[in-house]
Formats: sequence, structure tokens, C-alpha cells
Amino acid sequence: MNQNLKKAASIIAVTAMSMAGLAACGSKDKSGDAAKGGKVYYLNFKPEAEDAWKSLAAKYQSETGVETKVVTAASNTYESTLKSEMDKDEAPTLFQVNGPVGLATWESYCADMSDTEPYAQLNDQSVALKNSDGTVVAVPYVNETYGIIYNKDLLNKYFALSDAKVKSVDEIKSFDKLKEVADDIQAHKADLGVDGAFTSAGFDSSSDWRFKTHLANMPLYYEFQDDNVTTEPATIKGTYLNNYKNIFDLYITDSTTDPSLLSSKTETDAETEFSGNKAVFFQNGTWAWTNLQKAGMSADSLGMLPIYIGAPGEENQGLTTGSENYWCINNNASDADKQATKDFLKWLITSDEGKSALTNDMGFVTPFKSMNDEETDNPLVKIAKADTANSATKSVNWVFSMIPSENWKNDLGSALLNYAQGTGSWDDVQKAFVDNWATEYNLAHES
Repeated sequence: MNQNLKKAASIIAVTAMSMAGLAACGSKDKSGDAAKGGKVYYLNFKPEAEDAWKSLAAKYQSETGVETKVVTAASNTYESTLKSEMDKDEAPTLFQVNGPVGLATWESYCADMSDTEPYAQLNDQSVALKNSDGTVVAVPYVNETYGIIYNKDLLNKYFALSDAKVKSVDEIKSFDKLKEVADDIQAHKADLGVDGAFTSAGFDSSSDWRFKTHLANMPLYYEFQDDNVTTEPATIKGTYLNNYKNIFDLYITDSTTDPSLLSSKTETDAETEFSGNKAVFFQNGTWAWTNLQKAGMSADSLGMLPIYIGAPGEENQGLTTGSENYWCINNNASDADKQATKDFLKWLITSDEGKSALTNDMGFVTPFKSMNDEETDNPLVKIAKADTANSATKSVNWVFSMIPSENWKNDLGSALLNYAQGTGSWDDVQKAFVDNWATEYNLAHES
């Protein structure tokens, strides 16, 4: 090779190396930052939002190059799944606690969140939870509402009967009136083409939380309201247990399903009965829209009533609204993983993709300023917002976050099922409700 060719080859080689170096730098900036930024692993609490969370994680990973994984705990197994996952080398970097009682269990795992975007964007920062040192460690990410969802089309069909007890849903303002209507619907099952007034009160783990937690909130709420209880009490009286019995009896009597079959009935069974026009009423919340819509229900066909139990003043009662869902960042995660998780949370509540997914795909009403202008297509959320804005009614708070343990809920659920099946008595329910509260509180607060 002559000197000119050698020189040219040398220049080409140097240029190629330089270009490769630049390409490597460019590549490193993207993937290197991802590596520096760590990874995200979210243990999701909500099975009904699993697909939406996984889709969102995939979008974020594609956009940023940051490894982002979502694992969803099976219904009613979050605590046990979290315990198992936290023992692994690759533990969740993001998880949730269910209010102050949940935080008490997981406080040592919860990192400072005072410098995160979710905390900065809270409409009311006082709702964030603090640890025993006064540090913000848990931020709520959704406000939800539940009640008795009803099928407008079926209810209007009932109102059209010549001997219907009421002619408008506006007349249902108390437990007595709800019972009168439900009993009459049950008596007119053949005329209406339904199998029952209420969907099955299933006690499979996918469904029993609706009764051992959400329905149990009602007697607890009224008792705590009477006694001015604002923090977790060491004991309860069960003042409204007869009211709890009355509404539960209505659910299992005016039903699509014989009480002896409730042990294996799932939430999906109830959704299918409701969306298939086989039941008029379905106790559930704003989150149910995702599955009901998939099942073919129209937004115009849905309404929601408060859960009436016969308590004083319930004619002015609204729907049951609150949150038990608080994000926490794993304090034991690496600094890189913590920062990656903070960045993911910021993207969730500020990006168009994140905001749309939380609002529409998951049906969340979020407590963040960045999302105040988001419009939802969830009809149950629209009903909930209107209920909250109605000065003539008072929303029922979610006080079940004060329940002392999961064991309390599980024992109550077992007692309720045995009562429904005829293998136990209401006295057993009362013991599980009142006596076991003190037992579980003492176990949780042992020094």
C-alpha cells in the first residue's frame, strides 16, 4: 500500500472509530441513563386494573428504556403477596398500604416521599400519611366511591308494572323503601325476566371483601359518627349490628342465588348476572365500570344508590367515598431504583399517557392538581362526582381503614358465610365483629 493510500485508510479508520464512539455515546446516554436510573417494580393491588397497568408499564419502558414491571396480587391476597415479594432479592420498588393500619405494619419499608411529584401535586397534602418521625411516607393515589349499582333499564321496567311499590328511583331514600322494592322485584322475577333483585353475595376471595369490608363500613361509620371516633379505637360496641344484619339478609334473600351456594360464588359471577340483566342491584363501586363495559353494558344503563341500612338520618346520606390506596416507595430499594420509581410516578400523573390511563382505563378519581381537568368516560365516576358536589347529601367516609387486621376481616367473612348457609348464627357474627376487634387490636399493638 502506498503512503497516500495508507494515509487515507488511517483517516477512514479514525473517522469510523470516532463515529462509533459518538454512536456509543448516544446509545449510552439512553440506555446508560436507564441503567443509572435503576428499574421499577410495582406490586399492583387492583386485579381489575391489571391489563391497564401492564400496558402503561410497557409504554413507559418503551419511551424511557427503564425496565418497568407490574405484578398484580390476586384478589384478597395483597398482604400475603407483599410479604412474600419483599423477602425476594428483586423486591417491589413501589407498593401500597391500606391507610394508617397498613402503614403501621410496613412503616420501616416506606421511604420519604416528601420530594416526589405525587406529594407535590396533592390537592390537600394533609391526606398523605406520615411515619412516627413525622416524615411523609405514603401518598393516596385514588379516591373511590361505592354503593348499590343499579340497572336503569330493569328498574324502569319494574316501575312500569301496575302494582310497583314506587315509580321512581328518587323515592328510594331509606332501607325500608329499598327492602320494599327489592322484595317486590323478587316477587315479580318472572315478569321482569330476572333471577333476583340482587346479584349473588359471593364469598369466594374475589368477592367476599364486598361484605366483610365494604358493607361492614356502614355499621362502623354510624357508630364512629355517634361516638366521635376519628382514630383507630381499641374496642367497638356494635351499635348498628342489627342494621348490618338487615341489609345482609336482604342481599342473600332477594338474590339470584340460594345462600347455600355462596361459598364458591365469585365477583365475576355477580358481574355476569348484573351485565346479563339477571339482577337489578349490584353492590360495588366506581372501579366496576371497566368490567361492566367489557361485558357490553351501556353507560346510560347505570345508576348508583347509597347503601341504606336503616340508620337515623340516612335519607340525607350520600354514597360511600374515600381511599385505602396509598403509594409507598420501598426504603430498602437501591438509590437508583428509588429514583427510577419517583420518575415513573411523576410520569404517571403528569404525562398525557399516564393521566389518560389512570382516568379512563382504570376509572380513577385522583387527588392530584395535575389531573383536576381530566374528564372521564366512567359513568359511575360521574355519578360519584355529582353526589359529592350535592350539598343536600353527606358522603359516608371510608372508616374501614381503621379495621385492626386482615384477620378481623377474614373471621368476620367466615362468620357471615356460616350464617348465610345456616351453619352458624348471627351471634357468631357479633362475636367476630365486636369481640375479635379488641383481640386483633391488642395483638397489633403489643409492645
